[in-house]
Amino acid sequence: MKYQHTEQFRQNLVDWFNQEKRDLPWRRTSDPYKIWVSEVMLQQTRVDTVIPYYNRFLEKYPTMQSLAYAPQEELLKMWEGLGYYSRARNLQSGVKEVVEKYDSQVPNNRHDISKLKGVGPYTAGAILSIAYNKPEHAVDGNVMRVLSRVLHIKEDIALPKTRKTFEEAVDMLIHPNQPGDFNQALMDLGAMICTPTSPKCLLCPVREYCTAFHEGDADQLPIKTKKTKTKKIQFHVYVAKDASGRYLLERRSSEGLLADMWQFPMIEIEKENTSETRKKFQSLYNVKIESCLNENLLTFKHIFSHLVWEMDCTLVKVEQTANLPENTNFFTLEQIAQLPLPVPMQKILKVLN
Repeated sequence: MKYQHTEQFRQNLVDWFNQEKRDLPWRRTSDPYKIWVSEVMLQQTRVDTVIPYYNRFLEKYPTMQSLAYAPQEELLKMWEGLGYYSRARNLQSGVKEVVEKYDSQVPNNRHDISKLKGVGPYTAGAILSIAYNKPEHAVDGNVMRVLSRVLHIKEDIALPKTRKTFEEAVDMLIHPNQPGDFNQALMDLGAMICTPTSPKCLLCPVREYCTAFHEGDADQLPIKTKKTKTKKIQFHVYVAKDASGRYLLERRSSEGLLADMWQFPMIEIEKENTSETRKKFQSLYNVKIESCLNENLLTFKHIFSHLVWEMDCTLVKVEQTANLPENTNFFTLEQIAQLPLPVPMQKILKVLN
């Protein structure tokens, strides 16, 4: 791959970044740990959403040691609302490995840093270039969009093998003396100017070197095949209250979606009607429904990246008939507020408060 305007392109881009870059808290530090935290939080999450979480998180865990040995339930509570909770668990595992194996020094080379839990090619490149000033590629969706237009790359960015093309492009273009600024400039350009729809080409600092701008097809790039259809699952959620005003919650499995988070009992609705889901709930949780307090407490959808939960919530009064299942207990509202809850459960909790 060759590009005849490499030097002008990279310099224009970095100059623009130094004038127009967003003032973000993680840009006020060169600490690889803090940059690592920010990059993990920013995965599939908007910048405006991340900022308050980032500040609270580092106030709670200012050092790698403080995060490495934090109780997982406390960590998940700190992450509550950000979603993709495996990111938090992987971050803690990776940080713990750095503390114990690398004497609390984040590795400064791609070989070692890529071995850490949860550190993929993008996160590795971001940390190495921003914290250590290493000319390493950091390719995310913004970068692929920008470079697909600049270099007129028409490969499908939804295919994993295509990432290699863009990594090679960044290796070719990256500023040798300011690699961190270069990588962040590509990200900011994609977020602020070279947007998915209606790119602001007339405001772009590198439009002179952009093939798609000259061809007039910037809005048709990048090429990306559509994802498969999202799966829908229907649940009947039983918000079960005992005689003392406590509510029944269960902790999810330690594996899979929303691992180790707490939830109100959820019964998947297949073909059974309401009376059958009611029987299943009572049988699974060893409780007897004494009365229905609110048949339609809340109805809503929660959308994940790959599936949709359709949730009908009923408030019931129950009596415990036998020992509760493992990882299940009754809690007061005050106690529930201290547990890590996924966003759908937080919505239900707001109705109860």
